[in-house]
Amino acid sequence: MIRKILIFSITLLLLGCTVGPDYRRPDILTPAKWRVEDKEALMLVDMRWWEQLGDPVLNGLMETALRENKDVLIAAARIEEYTGRYVATRGELFPYLQGSGSAAKQRVTQAGATPWPAGLDNPYTSYQAVVNASWEIDFWGKLRRSNEAARADLLSREYAHRAVLLSLAASVAGAYIDLRDFDRQLVIARETLKTREDSLEIYKLRFAAGVISEMELSQIRSEYESTRATIPQIEKSIAQQENALSLLLGRNPGPVVRGMTIDQLRFPAVPAGLPSDLLERRPDIRQSEQDLISANAKIGVAKAAYFPSVSLTGTFGQASASLSDLLTGPAQVWNLGANVTVPIFTAGRTWGKVQASEAVQKQALLTYVKTIQTAFREVEDSLVAQNRTRIQLDALFNQLTALRNYRSLAVLRYENGYSSNLEVLDAERNLFTIELNYIQTRGNLFHALIDLYKAMGGGWTMDTAETSVQPAKQKE
Repeated sequence: MIRKILIFSITLLLLGCTVGPDYRRPDILTPAKWRVEDKEALMLVDMRWWEQLGDPVLNGLMETALRENKDVLIAAARIEEYTGRYVATRGELFPYLQGSGSAAKQRVTQAGATPWPAGLDNPYTSYQAVVNASWEIDFWGKLRRSNEAARADLLSREYAHRAVLLSLAASVAGAYIDLRDFDRQLVIARETLKTREDSLEIYKLRFAAGVISEMELSQIRSEYESTRATIPQIEKSIAQQENALSLLLGRNPGPVVRGMTIDQLRFPAVPAGLPSDLLERRPDIRQSEQDLISANAKIGVAKAAYFPSVSLTGTFGQASASLSDLLTGPAQVWNLGANVTVPIFTAGRTWGKVQASEAVQKQALLTYVKTIQTAFREVEDSLVAQNRTRIQLDALFNQLTALRNYRSLAVLRYENGYSSNLEVLDAERNLFTIELNYIQTRGNLFHALIDLYKAMGGGWTMDTAETSVQPAKQKE
């Protein structure tokens, strides 16, 4: 009988269908090429792009952040959580076995309505060892759809982990660039302050000798104090930037070691790739697709509630009043049964769940498409930003060269009596402003390139992400 029931159940399982829609990747309209192309574009193939900046200190900071950043550790812990959920859901496809054993000594009343049988001990001892089994036959594919959804949820957490790594690397590189930017601004401010301090001392002597007026001395003093006021602001920015970078490194706020100056750092090459590559490269797109797969599978789980549920149950064991007789044939006990549950009237419960799951799937589909469109926009914006910032930086360099020459000529004209000190003050003021602007723009170009690598979803995330489950190939 047991063999017949098992054969019948397996036959039903093999012939059973899986309700709900099978996943098909949506057709996405992708641009044929990017608006801005670069002749020296570099292909991203599992590359640690930040090493192109050429700063070993930055490389070390990046390794620390990828290893100790708390957001990364939280994302990794979520992978462990969803691995457990996936294993638990997958286990529902197989029979459930549970063993139990008991030994008891008890006494019943002998003054009850039913006389205690003569010759039986009272109190008496009983021993029991039983194995219980149950198995829900996945005739309509409910458990298989649940397993598909749980697996997609796990892969979604895997890609979320990679997205955190991608964002973290860009944040660390950007924070380090800002820190070196502020450091360079502080050097410029201090050098300018020293120059104006020397000029102020000379003007004080000339005022004391009656060569210049008090108005000219006040103008020089004003420029000196203006420059001095910028230094505390820059120092505040440096301290706050160190604290922000320390947090990214997974540390308490504090000083951060430096490497190359922002003038010594090299610009990374522009990454290349077709727009369609983003569908496989960016982890947030892959994560969004797994969310769509999960939502699609849960429609089948909801629809399976329309159909009967079939499960097998059984018990096998030994029971005896004597421990020595527990394993003998007469002490054997067992039962085997099949349960069928058929929905008759649910007052719209099942329909409501199916409707809700289909709406969730629609939301996931729209989110998937929006994620892709956002990715295209971010790449286009980053390409335009780095291209135009290069032109701006080149123009500022030429302006900086011209202002340095202008300042030298203004000082020479003033010293020979051909112009007033206003011309010198104007030249120095403009030079200081453009020097700071040039460094800030250089930092902006680094940021544009970092944003571009982040938008392209660099394949290097595969080097740093530890995946707990290898994704199986999805149906195309």
